[in-house]
Amino acid sequence: MCGIAGRLNFEPGRVVDPGLIQRMCDVQAHRGPDDAGVWCDGPVGLGHRRLSILDLSAAGHQPMSDGRSLWIVFNGEIYNHVELRRDLEFLGCEFRSQTDTEVVLHLYRRYGVECLERLRGMFAFAIWDARRRELFLARDRVGKKPLSYFSDAEGITFASEIKALLQDPRVEREPDPVAIHHYLTYQSVPAPLCAFAGIRKLPPGHYLLARDGRVDVRRYWKLNYLPKFQARTARERRHLEVELLDRLEEAVAVRLRSDVPLGAFLSGGVDSSAVVAMMCRRASGPVRTFSIGFDDGAHDELAFARTVAAKFDTCHTEFTVRPSAVEVLPKLVWHYDEPFADASAIPTYYVSELAREHVTVVLNGDGGDECFAGYDRYVANQLARRLGPLNPLLGSAAFRRGLDLLPHGAGSGSLGSRLKRFVGPLSRSPQARNAAWLAQFDPEAKRHLYSAAFRHRVGPGDAEELLYARYAEADADNFTDATLYSDLTTYLPDTLLVKVDIASMANSLEARSPFLDHEFMEFAARLPEDMKLSGGRTKVALKRALRGVVPDAVLDRRKMGFNAPVGRWLRGELRELSHELLLSRRSRDRGYFQPWFVERMLREHAQGTRNWHAQIWTLMMLEAWHLTFVDQAEPAMVSPA
Repeated sequence: MCGIAGRLNFEPGRVVDPGLIQRMCDVQAHRGPDDAGVWCDGPVGLGHRRLSILDLSAAGHQPMSDGRSLWIVFNGEIYNHVELRRDLEFLGCEFRSQTDTEVVLHLYRRYGVECLERLRGMFAFAIWDARRRELFLARDRVGKKPLSYFSDAEGITFASEIKALLQDPRVEREPDPVAIHHYLTYQSVPAPLCAFAGIRKLPPGHYLLARDGRVDVRRYWKLNYLPKFQARTARERRHLEVELLDRLEEAVAVRLRSDVPLGAFLSGGVDSSAVVAMMCRRASGPVRTFSIGFDDGAHDELAFARTVAAKFDTCHTEFTVRPSAVEVLPKLVWHYDEPFADASAIPTYYVSELAREHVTVVLNGDGGDECFAGYDRYVANQLARRLGPLNPLLGSAAFRRGLDLLPHGAGSGSLGSRLKRFVGPLSRSPQARNAAWLAQFDPEAKRHLYSAAFRHRVGPGDAEELLYARYAEADADNFTDATLYSDLTTYLPDTLLVKVDIASMANSLEARSPFLDHEFMEFAARLPEDMKLSGGRTKVALKRALRGVVPDAVLDRRKMGFNAPVGRWLRGELRELSHELLLSRRSRDRGYFQPWFVERMLREHAQGTRNWHAQIWTLMMLEAWHLTFVDQAEPAMVSPA
């Protein structure tokens, strides 16, 4: 796991400044504290920061060359590199290291961009092909590893992290109002957009070719949900459940390849518990597990994590966090580069910090919800479909006004809040309904929030159109699978995987996700809808497969989510900071929002008459991002202490 950077000048006679590449690498030092390298040759320059995982020797140094015309900088892990190396050696390739990076280099020499079809893993890399005078950038299928770039008529600059691009004087730190508009809906900026105008993120499952002044982005992978497996009988279903568990165990097994210590995040939920169970089947000794809890019963899962740790006799480490959000906020803002409002980044950062004291690699349960319909939102979608003709009535303004008699409550789990959130979008189309349940600020809230000037800058585009486009391209014969596809191509890569990559790499920790093995995902996608979601039950096939393997208490519990008690913090230790950030003269002068509506949200949340914690946190992270990256003459090169 590493950080990469580079620059290609389209004019052959214009040399790349090695100092620029060095600065781009230095600002990403946390991604690779073990080694660093810069290589420049005329109009091209590549840089690398290394976190050594495979072949810890100097043979793994990057940028790496094939000794002829190819140079590579690589970030990630190729889990089938042993098998690929064997095949390449049979074809006559000779290797100088035991790294997966060298495997990618030889694959490219033999197969060109089609090498991507053979890679099983998480990755973002750049290959300079001197013979073709072409730069090849690629990102893994699901988007576990980040890759951003800036291109203009003069050339292209790329890096693992956006802050590295900001070292290039060509890159202006100008906010993109359309990207901010999307952020306020989705709590993160979806690819290919970036909060900085001019910067773009290479989407998952895509590659980029830069040659002769042209930049061409192409897609190489898409998850398909058809044809479905036959599952008409109980025997056929049981066969698929057995195969599911076998495939999950194999996906875990290939992720245990490492030359450094590894362990697992254990939240106490179904997915992380399943991963730990599979690790214990293959590990030669006790598996190290790590859990974080809060001194807040509503957000603490340590009891379930302990149950799983005891079941599998893991070497378990846990820590109850009493975090100072005021202290951690500047670190999060600096590391995430863009405004990022998923508050579970806080516990993810802390559990990564805890794990790094003991191991260099962790496995996690990311992706289980998106593969097997694990969120309550999928149940809500199914219920709404069953309500059918009642939806227009329940979603009507009159019915919603009646619900105003119920208390909103200070928490998002209160009866009034949950009912109003559920019925509000019922009169809309299924896709629009799901979009509304996802949104931090829905179109109605934005009408109150936006100033006339900011609304004009954003333009007429609706942020929800991004989701509608995903539904349109989904290869699915039912709404549940179409929604899973939408989440796998938006919420998962743009929010969840960004959260984990940044929080783990901020602590020089590699995170691996067996549920997001593309072969496993392709199997899960083809399972019938009712083997994922049925009668309000989520993860049907996965839980049936795990029955007798994972404790029943874990399989039968209600999903909690890995969250932080932000609502309580905003009425306590974060109350003063939220007012300072959102009501300051500087914030008002940006001209984005109506001050009266921001004041109303803060007031109602503080009084406990309405829960605005998600929206307030979203605005706070946006303002803190402006202060860190836009207002300062130069963003800091290192994370705040």
